[in-house]
Amino acid sequence: MRALKQHELSLADRLADMAVDALIDEADLSPKPALVDRRGNGAHSDLHLGLMHASALSLWPMFKEMAEAAIEIGRIGLPLREALGRIGREGEQAMLVTTHGVNTHRGAIWALGLLTAAAALHPRAIAQTAAKLALLDDRFAPQSLSHGAQVAQRYGARGAREEAQLGFPSVTQRGLPQLLKSREQNAGEQNARLDALLAIMTELADTCVLYRAGYEGLATMQQGAQAVLDAGGSATLGGRRQLHALDQQLLALNASPGGAADLLAACLFIDRLDGAL
Repeated sequence: MRALKQHELSLADRLADMAVDALIDEADLSPKPALVDRRGNGAHSDLHLGLMHASALSLWPMFKEMAEAAIEIGRIGLPLREALGRIGREGEQAMLVTTHGVNTHRGAIWALGLLTAAAALHPRAIAQTAAKLALLDDRFAPQSLSHGAQVAQRYGARGAREEAQLGFPSVTQRGLPQLLKSREQNAGEQNARLDALLAIMTELADTCVLYRAGYEGLATMQQGAQAVLDAGGSATLGGRRQLHALDQQLLALNASPGGAADLLAACLFIDRLDGAL
């Protein structure tokens, strides 16, 4: 698809490209604390970078179909919400076939799926549009709760559903502002993206971390991420030392901030869309 010139691609093609690019950029970003990156598999025994790439690429048809559904239906409402739910479930099955049953991007399907559809409808109000879609109930959604939803209920945390319904505040109020701030400080693009991830981690009640390590893991993640930023961020020697310490602490707890990683991908998607506009 990269061989095609930009003007030859439909809007749905371009949005699907941006969604997959965001997932691959998030996976490649290094060094992320306890997450799969170019160094290794982090706190995951069943994941590696090649699998993350393959998973992301397997979702391209799903993102395109979601964008096409939004364009065809043309408005926020139950028909679009239920179409997105159906397409998302089919995309998840295609992902699981590719990964041989490993859950690589289930959370990202929810977040980036909503944002891709929202971008096809109202690209200048993407988070607000995604929130309106997330507030609608899909009558055909499975009744069983995901691990993340179960953990959110157990700990009284804001899960992925609530994050979307609120318009992705971890992205719009934490990740994106930090990304722009670090760029303005000439931190370099990779360091700016790491700082955006850490900013998300400082306040997010990451259900992946809660599932693996409870409150201890969550406090370690949030406080450690803030320590990196307080030391000057990923572009400074002090920040790198704090980042290494956070990585080691989370690995010792077997706690991987997968929810924050999904939201970083959402952050990179919105950033890329803003640049295109």
